[in-house]
Amino acid sequence: MNGHAAQDAKLEQIIRTILKIGVAISSAFLALGLGWSLAAPGSAVAAPLMTVGLLVLMATPISRVAASVVEYTAERDWLFVLLTSIVLLEIVAGVIAALVFHRRL
Repeated sequence: MNGHAAQDAKLEQIIRTILKIGVAISSAFLALGLGWSLAAPGSAVAAPLMTVGLLVLMATPISRVAASVVEYTAERDWLFVLLTSIVLLEIVAGVIAALVFHRRL
């Protein structure tokens, strides 16, 4: 395996790990929240658990893009650093816009 293929395999392993961990944590929180809401229907604990699960699920792809930026920087692959950074900035801008303008729409 040449150097470039080894770097690609390393990045794929990092991304795979991030996605697996993100989905597992999200699923755990969502399952706990759902179970809690079924066990105690009026409880105030279920909604925050499910909210955390959804937030982790939404943050997982963002973490994947951020990890790609870091790995491409380590590889000194400047074109991909630039392109992936643009994607990350667009995602962050979308999140900020949603938080700022959500009440105005």
